Amino acid sequence: MKKAFIMLLIVFAGFALASCSEETLDYHNPDIELFVKQLKAGKYNTKNEKGLVEVPNFTEKDIPALLKYAENLDIISSFPSVYNGNSGKIRLGECMLWIVESIRLGFPASLGCKMVHANAPNYEALYFLTNEEVLDVVARYRRWWEGRQYPRTTWTIDPCYNEPLCGSGYRWW
Repeated sequence: MKKAFIMLLIVFAGFALASCSEETLDYHNPDIELFVKQLKAGKYNTKNEKGLVEVPNFTEKDIPALLKYAENLDIISSFPSVYNGNSGKIRLGECMLWIVESIRLGFPASLGCKMVHANAPNYEALYFLTNEEVLDVVARYRRWWEGRQYPRTTWTIDPCYNEPLCGSGYRWW
């Protein structure tokens, strides 16, 4: 009986330790919820084939799920991009929009997940968007994505058809 109890205790401890270990994110088939969870906790460290910590390989099929988090204005401690800005304010939702824009373009939208006013003379923090302006951008990206769900016809004469920021006064820096 004592032996069975000890074996049961060892098995239970093994399961407990396994459940406490960090979940790993597959770079080529990323789980968006896990990615967001790790970003919020400041524990994201998934590496690409070259061993660099980088945004996972999201694709167009991930856009609806990424847009789900776009309104989240929580500040995160870091984001895997070339430059995160020194303002200390990296908003989760703005970074999700950056990923969407990078998918749309087929290459990184900018060096970091920050937006500025289109006429900004430089990249000082005072030109970064406010929370309200980021929410305006979220609405623009959602309209853009919804419009993409319908086939483009010869009657479509919208110069902003595939440009979510067209006419907004905002741009990725």
